[in-house]
Parts: sequence; structure tokens; C-alpha cells
Amino acid sequence: MTNSEGSPATGIGVQPVVASDGAGALVVIPTYNERDNLPLIVGRLQGALPGIHVLVVDDSSPDGTGEVADELAGADDLARIHTMHRVEKDGLGKAYLAGFAWGLDRDYRVVIEMDADGSHAPEQLSGLLDAINAGADLAIGSRYVPGGKLVNWPRRREILSRGANTYARLALGAGIHDITAGYRAYRREVLEKIDLGSVESAGYCFQIDLAWRTVQAGFTVREVPITFTEREIGVSKMSGGVMSEAFLNVARWGLASRLAQVGIRRG
Repeated sequence: MTNSEGSPATGIGVQPVVASDGAGALVVIPTYNERDNLPLIVGRLQGALPGIHVLVVDDSSPDGTGEVADELAGADDLARIHTMHRVEKDGLGKAYLAGFAWGLDRDYRVVIEMDADGSHAPEQLSGLLDAINAGADLAIGSRYVPGGKLVNWPRRREILSRGANTYARLALGAGIHDITAGYRAYRREVLEKIDLGSVESAGYCFQIDLAWRTVQAGFTVREVPITFTEREIGVSKMSGGVMSEAFLNVARWGLASRLAQVGIRRG
């Protein structure tokens, strides 16, 4: 089941999964050369949701981002900031998978994806958690549902992003308007079920892959409108190769799904 109309009202009788200050949730932030952005985003997170925990997953950034992450963790007397150092730059998907495994091992009830560059506003994270507390299994911060916005994004990138999402929605029939979005919150039960060990996707394709697995497993996905703001510091790490991977994989997944549906009808 998917719902693209924004965050739902809290359901009667639904027990909150995480506290209003974010306690019980972990934000995974992959980093590569984000030393200037990282303190800003972590500070905003702690200001918005004082109880939330953060895991910085650094891919051996040559600019010293890992050292900055360690300094932030060392200065946090409440032990809410954690770091993971990986030995090589191995892609966004692998960094998130490592962070997910770390969070699941430590019994966090919700695991969140967030970029380090400030494009995902920490002040809007409560909307995603509200959707989780109201019954969503995956809450996606969406640029392309009513109320969603793009700020300072180059027109070319917006066209590519909207086109990629339209293509994925039509090819998969998933009903998600922003399936490439990287601002999202998962209940731990989703990550435990969707076979993370078999995920090989990266970048855009990683986000599509996990959302599609979530839908295929029968979980509830809801899109929450957000304002996405283009980074002010540093440069985007999206590549043409990642876009090509997404295009080909979506076609393959969509075809496999349709063939399976035909087989079920014939059976």
C-alpha cells in the first residue's frame, strides 16, 4: 500500500514507535569530503530532535571528514553521535547498508537516511517520524507530492530527477512519486525482511531498489512533503554511470514483476 498525499494524522490506538524528541531512532549519514557540512547538519539535527542518535559513515574522506566526525562524537557527553570508518570509497548504497546493519544490531526502532550536505532539512524530520508513528513502514521525504518544494536546484537536474521518477513509477507501477528520494525513515522490521544482503545497487538505483523491495514485501509506504535545498558547500557526487544503472535495473525489475503477474493469472 502506498499513500502520496502527505503525512497522515496519528491513528487512534497506534502506539508511537519513536518518541517526540527522536529517541529510539538512528540517522545514518554517509560522508565523503563533507568536513564543512557535517558539523552544521549534526548541530541542526540535535537542535530539532534532541533525543535522536546519529551514525556518521565515512568512506576514508581525504579532507578529514572522519576526524571531524570523531571530534563531534568525542564532544557529545550523551553518546548520541557515533562514527564508522570504512577503508575505501565504496558508494552510497554500501555505506547505507553498513549503517543499517550497525543500527539493527543496536536495536534502534527506526533507521533514517539523510544526506550530509544540508539538502535534507533536519527540521522536517519530525514529519517523517510522525508518519511512522501513525502506521507507515517507510516514510519518504518527497519533493514531488503536494507541498513538496525544490530550492536552488539547476533546471537540468530537476528535469532529470522528475523524468527518472516518472519512468520508475510507470515501469514498476509502485505509485511512489519520489522513489529516488534519499530522505527516508524505515521501521526496523522492513530492513530485517527485505534481504539487505542481496542489495548491490548504488546512488539513485539504491533508493529505488529498497523502496521497490519494501512495496513488494507488502509494507506501507507514505510520502511526506519536504523542501529540498541544493547544497551550498561542496559538489554533488551523482554520476552518469549511476543513472544508467538505475535505468537498466528499473526496466529489469518492472519486466520481472509483470511476467510474474501474468504467471499468477495463468496459474
